[in-house]
Amino acid sequence: MDIRRRNNVTVTGSADGPVLLLAHGFGCDQNMWRLVVPALAEHHRVVLFDYVGSGLADPSAWHERRYSSLDGYARDVLDILDDLDLRDVTFVGHSVSAMIGVIAAAQAPRRISRLVMVAPSPRYIDDEGYRGGFSTEDIDELLESLESNYLGWSAAMAPVIMGNADRPELGQELTASFCATDPDMARVFARTTFLSDSRKDLETVTVPTLVLECAQDVIAPREVGAYVHAAIPGSRLVTLVATGHCPQLSAPGATAEAITAFTSAA
Repeated sequence: MDIRRRNNVTVTGSADGPVLLLAHGFGCDQNMWRLVVPALAEHHRVVLFDYVGSGLADPSAWHERRYSSLDGYARDVLDILDDLDLRDVTFVGHSVSAMIGVIAAAQAPRRISRLVMVAPSPRYIDDEGYRGGFSTEDIDELLESLESNYLGWSAAMAPVIMGNADRPELGQELTASFCATDPDMARVFARTTFLSDSRKDLETVTVPTLVLECAQDVIAPREVGAYVHAAIPGSRLVTLVATGHCPQLSAPGATAEAITAFTSAA
């Protein structure tokens, strides 16, 4: 199988620079990184891709059973690392991809040497002693709405996820990204994302890790950032002066600067 075609892999930046693998979140694709790529590419080799079921990845490679768990998405990551023979990689994962990166790093320690977790959440549902930001009823309602009317759900939820009501073009862009995703594939990825519990996986992290949170984020509130930071010994927590769940779009300069500072110090 042609992995580069399957996952729409693109490579840019400094050929001899340290490698960054940028992984998008649910409902998105590699285009979500476009505002940070120019700054990152000045000193890094930047690898971008789309998960199967997203963006311009090959839809014929999608199988519901594989992509009904985060492990399936981690296998996409591992396939790309193997195909490009990438080593000493900094994996930059947005939202659910932060946890996908944790899973991939545990399986490929010789390939992934650092993690950057952008607006991560190991569990979206509140639990005893843990605040994920949503009740079980909230998530059930969210998934029911998504499954019954995906386009309507996208139009309603994308601006909430993005935040920045004073910059409606950001919410419109995320809405367009959601709506461009195949609804059946999106429903599977949504259930996999919002019903996941990766808190135990955090215990496997042994590589240098940067946790990037936003000052205001309805999807991953600051209690979650604090939890992830506390769960990974030696991790660094940076709070971006940014609103919403997608700082690579709403605060690209600060996001790129934090990533570069981390890789430069590593």
